[in-house]
Amino acid sequence: MRQVPDGKSYRQMARKLEVMQMKTQLDNALQFHQTALNLQAQRQQMLASNIANADTPNYKARDIDFRSALKGALGERSAPLALTGTSEKHLSAADSMPFGAYVGYRRDFQSNVDGNTVNMDVERAAFAENSVHYEASVTFINSLLRGMQTAISGQ
Repeated sequence: MRQVPDGKSYRQMARKLEVMQMKTQLDNALQFHQTALNLQAQRQQMLASNIANADTPNYKARDIDFRSALKGALGERSAPLALTGTSEKHLSAADSMPFGAYVGYRRDFQSNVDGNTVNMDVERAAFAENSVHYEASVTFINSLLRGMQTAISGQ
């Protein structure tokens, strides 16, 4: 014979379910922003490299397709094709650049005589925009953690 839980045990079960749902939501939010921060940090390094090589002959400006890389990292679409190594001594591209498949050369807006494709205005704007997005992610994570700390302490 099946027992019907009393009101107290039902409330306890409902509370446990609510806590598990909140934990899942928090985990998902933190995972998303952690992935975004990692991607934004890698993009920032790439943009800084573009700026540093503005006077290097034949340097090709590179950038990351942030939206595609983020979707790929979060598993929202199939992962890009992996490179096949012919020797175990080869370095793995995934180890050095986890979002490497989403890196591409920036389209050349103005051809330079020396073959360099860095446009300083474009690079500075992209660098500033990426910095703002990075700061927004950090601020969101901090506010999320502060909210959780407040909830835990009961204030």
